[in-house]
Amino acid sequence: MEKRSYTKWIYRLSMALLAALFLYVLYLLKPVWHPVLVVLLFSLLPFIIGGFIAYLLHPVVEKIHEAGIHRGIAIMLIYLLFFGGLGYAVYKGTPAIIHQLKDLSENAPLFTKQYQGWLKVVQSETSTWPDGIQSQLGERIDGLEAWVTGLVALVLAALMKFMNSLLLVAIIPFVSFYLLKDITKVKTFVWHLTPKQWRQSAISFSKDVDESLGGYIRGQLLVCLLIGGVSAVTLWLIGMKYPLILGLLIGVTNVIPYFGPIIGAIPAVIVASTISVNMVMYVVIMVVALQFLEGNILSPLIVGKSLHMHPLFIMGALILGGEVGGVIGMIVAVPVLAVVKVAIFHGRTHFLQTMKED
Repeated sequence: MEKRSYTKWIYRLSMALLAALFLYVLYLLKPVWHPVLVVLLFSLLPFIIGGFIAYLLHPVVEKIHEAGIHRGIAIMLIYLLFFGGLGYAVYKGTPAIIHQLKDLSENAPLFTKQYQGWLKVVQSETSTWPDGIQSQLGERIDGLEAWVTGLVALVLAALMKFMNSLLLVAIIPFVSFYLLKDITKVKTFVWHLTPKQWRQSAISFSKDVDESLGGYIRGQLLVCLLIGGVSAVTLWLIGMKYPLILGLLIGVTNVIPYFGPIIGAIPAVIVASTISVNMVMYVVIMVVALQFLEGNILSPLIVGKSLHMHPLFIMGALILGGEVGGVIGMIVAVPVLAVVKVAIFHGRTHFLQTMKED
């Protein structure tokens, strides 16, 4: 029995070494496969986005279907509401956003000058701090300055890329529709594709991931949509410049727990500082009020406690995500952490079961 267990561990170690060697060779061949992977991912992007949208809409379709409405009618109803509302918002909002972006680009030097004035005040106030802390603060400030300066160019480039990829974008609604329509066939296909010995574990893993991640993503997107919409309307009512752009930015960054409101508020405060001190106060009050509304009403009511994770783990994931991928890394950090948590739990269970069998 001991010899058999010893042989198993030797086999597992050999497989681990072979896997490490394979990954190393794959890394050395990166110049060969990386361009191919980029093209492949770009081609698959409509299917990935369409699958994500279908994943978001699937629970709503199921609830309507369970209420006695035919599944096809339920899909068409939700489909038309979602893509119809999205299309109308893009149709009405794009010209206004482009106009505001153009105006923002023309006034960028004024905002940059205001921002640089703030930097000089911060640097003079921290001049007596230890060199290590001051240099780290300087690097963070330079990084933030580069991000703020390149924000307009980044948004314009994204819009141009969107316009150049209209054919791929047009495929997304069809992908979502057929995935919602044939979800049973998709599940059956994945079931047969999975090796028999892994099927039950795969079902348990996917259910736990969906329970932990699905509610969080859907709830967080709804909260961000509400916060972004209310921000844009409020900024417009108080006479703030670029309400659509700033409201959109506040809504998008709000997906980042804890740090998102600060990141989203910085551009709004910079723009407000070029108008008046009162406008700065109005913007700060709006941001604080919205975060109070989100933290005490919207998030507990809509998102709830889907993740079941301590805030310290979430903060650690956000810091790590920010170091690896910047703002995008911070946005995906919490969903990745949720998947990793479920994977560790299932891996631990599988390991303990294997140890008992040995």
